[in-house]
Formats: sequence, structure tokens, C-alpha cells
Amino acid sequence: MHVVGVQQATRKQPSSDVERRAPAGQQLASPTINNNTNDDDDDDLEDAAAAMWSDYPNYTVLMPPTPDNQPSATGSGGAPSSSGVSGGASRSDLPPYGSNKVVNRRGGADDGGAAKMDRRLSTARVPSPSSKSLLVRSQTGDFDHNRWLFETKGTYGIGNAYWPQDAATAYAADHDDVGGPGGPVKMEDLVDKPWKPLSRKVAIPPGILSPYRLLVLVRFVSLFLFLIWRATNPNMDALWLWGISIVCEFWFAFSWILDQMPKLNPINRAADLAALREKFESTSPSNPTGRSDLPGLDVFISTADPYKEPPLVTANVLLSILATEYPVEKLFVYISDDGGALLTFEAMAEACAFAKVWVPFCRKHGVEPRNPDAYFAQKGDPTKGKKRTDFVKDRRWIKREYDEFKVRINGLPDLIKRRTNAINKRERKAAKESKSDAPVVKATWMADGTHWPGTWLDSAPDHAKGDHASIVQVMIKNPHYDVVYGDPGEHPYLDFTDVDIRIPMFAYLSREKRPGYDHNKKAGAMNAMVRASAILSNGAFMLNFDCDHYIYNCHAIREAMCYMLDRGGDRICYIQFPQRFEGIDPSDRYANHNTVFFDGNMRALDGLQGPMYVGTGCLFRRYAVYGFDPPRAAEYHGIYGQTKLPVANPAEPDEQDRDNVRRFGKSKLFVDSIAVAEYQGRPLQDHPSVLNGRPPGALLAPRPALDAATVAESVAVISCWYEDATEWGQRVGWIYGSVTEDVVTGYRMHNRGWRSVYCITRRDAFRGTAPINLTDRLHQVLRWATGSVEIFFSRNNAILASRRLKFLQRLAYLNVGIYPFTSLFLIMYCLLPALSLFSGQFIVATLDPTFLCYLLLITITLMLLCLLEVKWSGIGLEEWWRNEQFWVIGGTSAHLAAVLQGLLKVGAGIEISFTLTAKAAAEDDDDPFAELYLVKWTSLFIPPLAIIGINIIALVVGVSRAVYAEIPQYSKLLGGGFFSFWVLAHYYPFAKGLMGRRGRTPTIVYVWAGLISITVSLLWITISPPDDRITQGGIDV
Repeated sequence: MHVVGVQQATRKQPSSDVERRAPAGQQLASPTINNNTNDDDDDDLEDAAAAMWSDYPNYTVLMPPTPDNQPSATGSGGAPSSSGVSGGASRSDLPPYGSNKVVNRRGGADDGGAAKMDRRLSTARVPSPSSKSLLVRSQTGDFDHNRWLFETKGTYGIGNAYWPQDAATAYAADHDDVGGPGGPVKMEDLVDKPWKPLSRKVAIPPGILSPYRLLVLVRFVSLFLFLIWRATNPNMDALWLWGISIVCEFWFAFSWILDQMPKLNPINRAADLAALREKFESTSPSNPTGRSDLPGLDVFISTADPYKEPPLVTANVLLSILATEYPVEKLFVYISDDGGALLTFEAMAEACAFAKVWVPFCRKHGVEPRNPDAYFAQKGDPTKGKKRTDFVKDRRWIKREYDEFKVRINGLPDLIKRRTNAINKRERKAAKESKSDAPVVKATWMADGTHWPGTWLDSAPDHAKGDHASIVQVMIKNPHYDVVYGDPGEHPYLDFTDVDIRIPMFAYLSREKRPGYDHNKKAGAMNAMVRASAILSNGAFMLNFDCDHYIYNCHAIREAMCYMLDRGGDRICYIQFPQRFEGIDPSDRYANHNTVFFDGNMRALDGLQGPMYVGTGCLFRRYAVYGFDPPRAAEYHGIYGQTKLPVANPAEPDEQDRDNVRRFGKSKLFVDSIAVAEYQGRPLQDHPSVLNGRPPGALLAPRPALDAATVAESVAVISCWYEDATEWGQRVGWIYGSVTEDVVTGYRMHNRGWRSVYCITRRDAFRGTAPINLTDRLHQVLRWATGSVEIFFSRNNAILASRRLKFLQRLAYLNVGIYPFTSLFLIMYCLLPALSLFSGQFIVATLDPTFLCYLLLITITLMLLCLLEVKWSGIGLEEWWRNEQFWVIGGTSAHLAAVLQGLLKVGAGIEISFTLTAKAAAEDDDDPFAELYLVKWTSLFIPPLAIIGINIIALVVGVSRAVYAEIPQYSKLLGGGFFSFWVLAHYYPFAKGLMGRRGRTPTIVYVWAGLISITVSLLWITISPPDDRITQGGIDV
């Protein structure tokens, strides 16, 4: 017994001898016919077919010519062929096995000349190499179907009798009637494909999340009761100590609520790359060629000074982007050189030349990462997982080429200077010979002998760092829309015959700068790239990188697209990736990895309205950056947003709003590109539940080539005057007015009702560098905290947010603006133990059991919360502790300075800059962490040093007071001493950073510290001798 497929065909016309077949791939609900090959059952089958004629007027049966089912063939007159046995047809008259030859159960074969199929059992004709004797079971004499299937690699059918076979394709190539216009019938044509989502949410296990939420509630109640007890039990002997402590504790409780509440709903996500490939890059009726239907992607790299940001690092970032796994014809790369330096320009030109061999090499061998410097610096066996025999040869050659590439890049500064000096000397000589009165300027010259239009080595009018023209140079043109393979022998050392050698488009940009204009730093550069890219490529999505962040996982962009193009993805404004860093010391002394924030807080925000935008490694929807509302949004009413009401058609701006010149500028090309970008960024309309989608195959057409007029328009939109009288930086693009423009830009999108997604890939998506020196780290934190203070005193404060921002999301943004002010209370609290030891008092009258129980309960719940948070976020306990230490270090230094700077700027318009005043040289250039031991003095060191010194002296004073007192009060010494040690433990990384390398701190430092502490303590005991009275509640005991 075997099963054959039944496919419905069009009704046969009485006057036609040729039956028309149904279109290929048509899905049917036809019943299958059980072909039990018995002559006695033929009449029953005929009757069954006649009975079903009213429902299915005509059938075509796909039947494989197996040995027990050999169809007979007749000639034009209907006589059976003389060849074959048992009425079998000649093998030359039959289609090969597996061909989709259509046989009509009611009218013969489709060619019109074949007779009714003979359904008798026939085992006499067996395909070679087996014979009938080998295929007949030895005991029963029956035909062995399983053995026949094994030896012929055949099949009787899958589901509705689909049998794949290699010969079918060859047969269909010569018979147009087989399989219809799309070729032979395939499995996917006969089986209904279930709709697959591109991503899914992965919930945190309830066994972790439920206890976590319960502990948050327990700690909240404990804090509430503890604060009530503290407020109702003052220390009458030291009201000033009690007052300072109670104010600080109330603020810390409020700060903890702001930080903890948004963490109540953490989630994980997973993307399905196979489903993305199947929907957008597989052959289908809407995509017969199998080209990519993915939307365009514009990638931005921002740099400003090649002497502070090495061009070799930027070139490696560019190479990693050019080699990423995204359709070449849909990927467009831009670099914004805000300094307009010729060094950056020529370094990028060298990188484009090297990309011609590096990109095909990465595709051929599938190497990771695709940053050459990071790839060749990897430890381990480079041949692991590589299958091509020429990998070792290719890698050796490409490594040598990369070493030469590095030499060329590092030699560019000297090359440019020598070239410039030589040409300037020649120009002066020519002017002298011609006796010209015109002054000869010291210009900077390009390799082709022309003036560099950007910044010159020797500044001149129109060629200074803040005064130069716009520059747009397309270094790599748009590639061909079809795959282009390398030709044999095209390269003398590398074989790219089966490798796509195309390279994505790349353009160098430098926006115009003129004196008297506010260029708005990085935010202005990003907006210039947005406008220029809209003219040149207009990718529906944009991905931005700093010049030191590269792609570590070449499939990361595809994972982000799974979220953007999934059902409901049209409401997502950006996909934020976590930031991962290289070159950090193993102990991560200053919490540079910041895993508590990236793996804890950001993952928790993903369960609300989405993570914040943190500056780099973020994929944006272009339409959302333009300041439009999402297609669907909701407003949250009530005290804590418990009532959700949909907003009626929030994303349908009228044509006047979309084409408003006052909003976007005077470029018609740019305004026309907005609707195109919005349409191309929609998900596929392949399911009834997909709203606001586009039809499949809409993005298959090749892009037109760039012309001179288009490039000229891109130059115009990055001029310094283009943003005048527009909403760029106010409502459109990156928002101006804050040093942390990233947080403000993300907040504005969330405030309009957009959502964001946090994409954590199994292999790190991107990697970058971070400062490991203490001073550099503190200045980085200072910049972030200053931006937060600016946000708090601006209209971007979350208190003023719209109702489209969820309540817990509002708390998270509110915490962004408030957290620097915690430094005012933190520095007082860090000095409280020292004040207690100096005065001989404590924040409570006695170490009451109630106080100790509350303290123990709060501490235990905090530790348990930490353990569960480590469990669902994946961070380590050491990382959590390092984060706590640096929170105290940064809170009493950089955060305090940021608050002071913000208050002076807002209140008096005075801006303070904290600069470096001294720098110690590295002692070992071979040590990769030599920068960790550099000591660069800054005024930010003063508050932490003061806290450390005061607490050390206070400990000595407390011990001396207990020793010299007639009635020692050890409980107060124990309380003050414990908390003083706790403060010093948090400052251990700071002290270690000031000491330099282990064993390099002079002994005299420790000696002097001890002498000063003892001297001050004895002096304090003399001035304020211990009080022999024991008081409690202001009453002598």
C-alpha cells in the first residue's frame, strides 16, 4: 500500500483533448486515495470517484512509477506497447521516477495519447542495479518495498504523496507542462506552512521572579517601619547626628524605590534567524529570484579628532561593518569626520582598498570577529571549525597584508606632512619665479595634488577646525543587486571563485562648520548624517557606532531586524544592544563593564516600555527619529497608570505636517524620502494579525545609481545653515541641549508612545573600549552625571512626561535626572561614622535590639535580592560588589561635582570645567594594563581623599577615647567603628588606584599616615576629653 497525492485541476472542457492543470503550489483540501493494488477494487474506486464528482469534478493524480505500480503506455491508436512485461510501458516512454508527471484518473495522461493507467501489480520490471530476485523476501516471496526504497533512494510519499527526486528537475526542464511555470512541485507547495513569528519573549522562571518580587515588598515594608521607628525615637544626646542621619535615610529609601520599582518585570527575548531568512530571502511566488526583501540599513560611524581617536581603530571598525552578514546591496556605511581631517580621509581610503580582499576572505571562511585587529589578536587555534583546505594559506597571506596595511595607516601622518611640505615648497618656488605678489598659503594637499577642502595642518580661513566646507565623498559605489562571484585567477593568491566579492557602499562625510554657528557637537553630527544618508541611500533603519565600537557578531544586525520586522515591530523605535568592552583589567577595579546596568536595569526596562538609548550600538527606525508618532499608541491614566486607553490614529500626520519645510528644511529630496522610509520599514503583511504591513516582494527592485545632482543635494543638507528655522534638534533627530543627547533622544521617542527592545545576543553583538584609568573613568562619569542634572532642570524631566509613558518607565527616567543629587546625602552619610567617633555619640541613643533587628532584616533582604538579581540577570557577585564600590566613589566625587556644576549653570550661568593637571608616565609599555596604574591628578580626588583621611583619623580617635575614658562606652565605639570600616571598604579601589602598582608605594607614606592619625587623635583627646557621664535620652544614668 502507498499513498499518492491528489491535486485539484480546472474543469475539463468537453471539446478539449488536453486537460489544463492547476497552478503550481496550489494548496488543496482534497482527500487522498488509498491505492490498494487489487483488480477487484478497480470498480469500487471508479464508483467512489464518480460519487465524489459533484464535489471534485476533475482530478489529477501524481503517482510514482514504483516497481509494483508500472503504468502502461499506448501508442496513438491505443495498442499496448510490445516492450515490457505484464502490460508495462517502455522505460523510455515514462517520466523518470519522482517527476511530477500528471496522470488523469478519468481521461488518461496529460499528453492526451496515453490510455487509462493499468493499476495491476507489476514487480517484473525492477530498476537496476537490483533484480527481482534480490528484492523479493526470501520467506514469503512478497516484494520488499523497504529494500527497494533503500537501494533506489526513493520514497512513496510524504503526507499527500510528495516524493522529491533529483531526476525531477531535469525532467521538468524539458517538459513545461510538469510543475507549471514555477518548475516541479515541491514539498513547500503541497504543505501549508504555519506562520512563524520572528521573535518571542522568554519569561524569567517564576521560581526566581516571584520570590524576587516578594522580597522587594518585604524590604519596602521593612524600610517603611524602620523609618517610622527612627523618626519616633530620636537620640536626645545628639539630635544633630540623628537629624542628619534620618534625612539621609529617607532620601536613600526614596532613591532605592526609584531604582528598584522598574526592575519588577525583567524579561528575555529570542530571535529566529531561520524564520527571517525564510520570509525575506527564500524563493517564493512573490520572490521568484530569491533576492533579499530586507529593508535598507544605514550604518553611522562618528569621529572627531584623529589624534585622540586613532585612525587605525576607526579603520578596523569600518572593516568589521563592511564584512557583516547583511545583504550587500541593502547596506550603506557612512563616517562623520567632525574634525574634517585629511588623515581620517586617507585612512578610510586605505581601509576601502584593504576591504577588497578582507571582506571576501571573511565570507569565504566565515571568520569571527571581522575586525582584523581583534581577529588576529585572538588566542587559540585559528583553524578550529574551518573546513576549507586553503584556509591556512589564505590566513597567512591576509595577515601579511594586514600588517602592511597597519604600517601604511600609521605612516599616514608623516606622509601627509612630507607631501604637504614638498608641494608648498614647490608652490613658493613657482611664485617666486613668477614674481607674483599673491601670498602663498601653507595649504594641506591631497594625494592627487589638490587642496584639501577640510581642516589644514596649519589653520587658515575656511580651513580651520571650526571653519571649513562640507565634504561628501562616495568611496565605494552602490554594488550590483545580484551576487558577483570572483573570476578564476582574478587574484594571484586568493581564490574567490565561489565567494561574493561585492562590498557595501561607503561614503565619507564632514559637515560644514563656520564661526558663529552652534554645531551641537555629536548630536549635530548625527543629524547631518541622517539627512545626507536620506538623500544618498534612505535606509529604513539606522545603526550608529562610536569610532571605537566594532561588530563582534556578524549576525547581530539580523537579530535586531527580527524584532523590527516582526508582528507589532512597526511600534518599535530602536533596538538597543548592550555595550561590551575589551581591554578591561581582570578584576574590573572601577566597574568599567557596568554589567549591573546593562544586564540588570536595561533588561528589566525591556519588560516595560523598553531600554534607554545609551549612545552607541543602537539600531533606529528612521521614521521614529523624524519625530512622528507610532502607528498605534496608548495613554495611561490614573495615579500609577492603571487605566490604559488607546490613542485614536496617532500616526497619521497630514501631508502638510509631513511635508512641512519649516520642520525638516528646504530639501525636497529629503522631504520626499520620508514616506519611502516609513513604507520600507514596515513588517510583511503575511498574516491577518500584522497591522500596518507591506506586501512581500516590495523591496526587490534594484536601487538607482547615484548621480551628481543627488550627491550635490547631500552636500547642501549638511551645511551649517540648513537647520536654521527648522525643528532639527528640537523635535526631529537627535535632541540638542544636553551632553547626554542619547538619553534625551530616547526619552522623547518613548514619550510619544514608541517602544524599544533590548537585544542580548548569545555572542556579544558589538565590542568597544573603555577607560581603565581612575581619572578618565571619573571624568566619564562626570559627563554622564552633568547631563542628568541638565535633564532634571529641563523640560525633559520625566515629571513633565505625557500620559503615553508608562508609570514604571516614568520612574526609571525620573531616576536618571535625580540620581546625581544622591551625592549630597551620600557624602554626609559617609562622614557620619567619623562624626560619631569624634563626638563619642551615635545616630541612636543605644544599640537597641529593635534597631539591630531592623538593620539585620534590611541587610538580609538586600543580600537575598542581590542573589536573585544575579540569578535572573546573569551578573556575578564580584561584579555587583564592584558596582557598589564605584557607586560610592563616583557619588562622592563626580556626581557631587556634576550637581555643583549644574546648579551654577542653571542659577548663575557659570560653567565649570574639571581638567587634568598632572600625568605620570606608564612604567611598563609592554603591560596591556599599564594605563591602570597612571596617576593623573584632578580636583575630583579631593572629596574621596578627605572622607578616607577623616574616617581613618576618627577610628584612631575613637579607640583613644575608649582607652582614656574611665567608663568606656564600647557600644558607641562598635557602632561608629563598624560603619567607618564599611565606608573605607567601599573606597578600597580608589585608594589602590592612588597607590599605583603593588609594592611601589613608598613606606614613608604609611609612616606619615600613622603619625598624623596618632597626633591628631591625641590632640583631639586633649581638646575634648572623654565624658565620664553615661547619658540616655538626655538623662544622666
